[in-house]
Amino acid sequence: MKILVTGGAGYIGSHTCVNLLEEGHQVAVLDNFCNSYIEVIERIELISDRKIKIFKADVRDQVAVERVFDCFAPDAVFHFAGLKAAGESVQYPLSYYDYNLLGSILLLKIMSKKNVKRLIFSSSATVYGNVIEVPISENAVIAPINPYGQTKAMIEKLFTDLVSSDSSWSIVCLRYFNPVGAHKSGLIGESPNGIPNNLAPYIMQVALGKLNELKVYGGDYATPDGTGIRDYIHVMDLADGHLAALNYVTTHFGMLAVNLGTGQGSSVLEILASFQNCSEKLIPYKIVGRRLGDVAKSFTDPSKAERLLGWTSQLSLDTMCQDAWRWQLKNPNGYDVPGSG
Repeated sequence: MKILVTGGAGYIGSHTCVNLLEEGHQVAVLDNFCNSYIEVIERIELISDRKIKIFKADVRDQVAVERVFDCFAPDAVFHFAGLKAAGESVQYPLSYYDYNLLGSILLLKIMSKKNVKRLIFSSSATVYGNVIEVPISENAVIAPINPYGQTKAMIEKLFTDLVSSDSSWSIVCLRYFNPVGAHKSGLIGESPNGIPNNLAPYIMQVALGKLNELKVYGGDYATPDGTGIRDYIHVMDLADGHLAALNYVTTHFGMLAVNLGTGQGSSVLEILASFQNCSEKLIPYKIVGRRLGDVAKSFTDPSKAERLLGWTSQLSLDTMCQDAWRWQLKNPNGYDVPGSG
């Protein structure tokens, strides 16, 4: 199949492109490289020994996106493009609604016009907000607590209304939990700008000596070691989940929302211990006050993904940390400057 991947140079998008190429699909990436790196494309091609069509464009640019559809004529779209930092979204809500929501609306209009109605969407477990009861199933209340999560929830609602009006659409929304890891080659991985928002790259920058210590937010939760528990999943398992979703949209219609996670929770200190083991470094940390809105435990019930997509996670926490550390050692400064090339 011919697959258009919006935001394909990003963290999860790039790993998914590798799997798509290795499965024999033709891939085109549409990305404006505002928070990703053009060098990623070369590395994807190196890993897969396959070529990718690159369209440097903004998903909100109607003329440019229509040109992509006319030139490439995709059979399906993987939609990763969007701003993705929950904390930043609180500071800049208009940017998040503009890019994530309006960009998705424009993409859907063009897909409808071009009669391309198979879509896999990069959603997020943030749509659930602060769920107290675990494991979290897809039946949990949708109650996001920040603009980033709101945009994901609103886009999902948009899909629901769309398929109600036109039954020829087939859309899968994949609600990720906490991605960790990198491709085993060490050529692609997570490369955040500035101080990382996510735990794993934060730990690795401390291990490299770029940051003095890890701040652990809250040590008095009702968990075995007092630190928060989350569902961490290898990025390559997530990539496999997207291929399973592609198989689904080729034989089903309607809108399906599915959690992607391991179903197992790991605490901050457990993640830290695994990174210390694989890096053979003592990583200093300091327990500080809880962050507003954080809950003690958050992990998924992955049974729906197994039942409907035939997908389960395969890679362990130690493998996540080992692969992430290999990537970090090979790329201590991440990729080149965003938008370079």
